[in-house]
Amino acid sequence: MDGIVVIAGSRPFHNGNAHPMKPIQVQFLFDFGSPNAYLCHKVLPHIESRTGQRFDYFPVLLGGLFKLSNNRSPAEAFAGIPNKQAYDRLEMQRFIARHHLTQFTFNPNFPVNTLKIMRLAVAAQALECGPPCIDAMYSAMWEQGRNMDDANEIAAVLSEAGLDGPALQAKAQEPEVKARLAANTQSAFERGAFGSPSFFVGDALFFGKDRLRDVEEEIAQRRTAP
Repeated sequence: MDGIVVIAGSRPFHNGNAHPMKPIQVQFLFDFGSPNAYLCHKVLPHIESRTGQRFDYFPVLLGGLFKLSNNRSPAEAFAGIPNKQAYDRLEMQRFIARHHLTQFTFNPNFPVNTLKIMRLAVAAQALECGPPCIDAMYSAMWEQGRNMDDANEIAAVLSEAGLDGPALQAKAQEPEVKARLAANTQSAFERGAFGSPSFFVGDALFFGKDRLRDVEEEIAQRRTAP
């Protein structure tokens, strides 16, 4: 499947007298512009710890995915339904409280054009510094409330994180990186995705932070299946 890699750490392991765990591929389709994707990002390490399964972070451009799937952002789709908006905020607060995500702050610059930083995520993965770069971008977006469409602000965030900002930003401008982000987005759409956060456990699609339990159960079922 295009764009899927096997992540180090997702090797089979034994659990007592049980059969060896099956290696499977699990993807997290993310765009830094989604606050719900940020919330998932903060919870995924706990799922990894419980299941022994690493998540492959798969960058997509959410605006492009919306266009391909004829979808719209919740803010736009439910603009005329105040009760739905209020309930979505309530559910977000419940999720934050349940998982003790006290650092979350809604970004005052929202919505943010994430094209620059999504290309940066692809570049970081190519330069083998994906995890610290992704952590830094998410923190800047949804903990520090910074304007991550601004090139100077992006450079400052990379520097503060101890990353090689000039190398990353140069890599992000390469045609291959731009093409990879576009191909990832197209691949996500062709496999049924329409938004972020989305997850693929093998070929099974799950959408939304409220499906994380289902994602974890699917991982466990597939890894222990005979």
